[in-house]
Amino acid sequence: MPAGPFERAPAALERERLRVALDATPLLGHPTGVGNFCAGALLGLGARHDLDVRAFAVSWRRRDAIGPLLAPGVSGEQRPMPARPLHALWSRWSFPPIEWFIGDTDVVHGTNFVVPPTRRAGRVVTVHDVTMLRFPELCDAATLRFPALIKRAVADGAWVHTPSAFVAAEVIDAFGVPAERVRAVHSGVPPLAEPGAAANGTAAGPGLPPGARRYVLAVGTAEPRKDLPGLVEAFDAVARDRPDLALVLAGADGWGAGALEDAVAGAHFASRIVRTGWVTDAVRSGLLRDAAVLVYPSRYEGFGFPPLEAMAAGIPVVATRVGALPEVIADGASLVPAGDVGALAAGIAAILDSPERAEALVASGRRRAAEFSWDRCAGGLAALYRDVVASHG
Repeated sequence: MPAGPFERAPAALERERLRVALDATPLLGHPTGVGNFCAGALLGLGARHDLDVRAFAVSWRRRDAIGPLLAPGVSGEQRPMPARPLHALWSRWSFPPIEWFIGDTDVVHGTNFVVPPTRRAGRVVTVHDVTMLRFPELCDAATLRFPALIKRAVADGAWVHTPSAFVAAEVIDAFGVPAERVRAVHSGVPPLAEPGAAANGTAAGPGLPPGARRYVLAVGTAEPRKDLPGLVEAFDAVARDRPDLALVLAGADGWGAGALEDAVAGAHFASRIVRTGWVTDAVRSGLLRDAAVLVYPSRYEGFGFPPLEAMAAGIPVVATRVGALPEVIADGASLVPAGDVGALAAGIAAILDSPERAEALVASGRRRAAEFSWDRCAGGLAALYRDVVASHG
């Protein structure tokens, strides 16, 4: 039977171990979606016997912090790499090669829209989405620099990894990359940490307002693409007839924090809205496990970790029908049009008011989330690396 779109035949797995170097800089600091991808990919790749995997951090001061974050089977030896000077050089020239800092390797994988130049190694760059092209008004200045870096890498022969077929098609269209040099490999589901205190009023987690016994949860950085102000408006509509309901917004402030603050300030039921800021993995896991429903109201997504995490945890999900979300979520959640506050409110209310609807979504969500694993992701990436080396040689 031929391999599916996210499966590659294991033709080269019995050959010599392939040396792979992966940029793990996104593991530093507060974890993001890219950091989740790095952590999960390294977990799967490090367990493979056909790969010799190392990770590096483009950082001078924080490079030593990478070691404790690496998965078993992944090494982290490198020379110091001053981020600002190197990024300035790499944005203009193919110099200095990454081998100067990490030694010889067969493949270098840039995990966050940028891949360093190499002397001999093949290159892979992960493009998580093309928000900067489709919705530039939703991006900050740093993100708007990505297209030029992607074009330069592709022109120099880099292959492109994307987390979904949706993004793969966008990359081919936007950058003119030959389809055979773009590979869609789904990510896995980040494992939930052992839960800390969630919304039960303890010091480790946010306390719910008086009278609230259940909550709608949103997880993500406050940035325009996530449309959290729209969720606040939808919550206002749902909360009117449900005095026991709260809204918990868990995530760090981004460049959309001002608009979110204004939306909360203007909400009728602002007293029942809790903003946690960034939370630890343990608190985040507890919040996910105890939520009545997770809502993901994005205007655009290249993959979408929080819905999958909630589905795996047995929590019903309402998400928008945008970007890669229909591909990733499939029938595992209730999908509504982006920007339609009324539809979002109706989707939330249907779950809150119908235990049967909630149970059906939980069952379908668990089934769908079970199809995503880091072992499978690592298998797809390993096949990609083999193809890159074969074409590069």
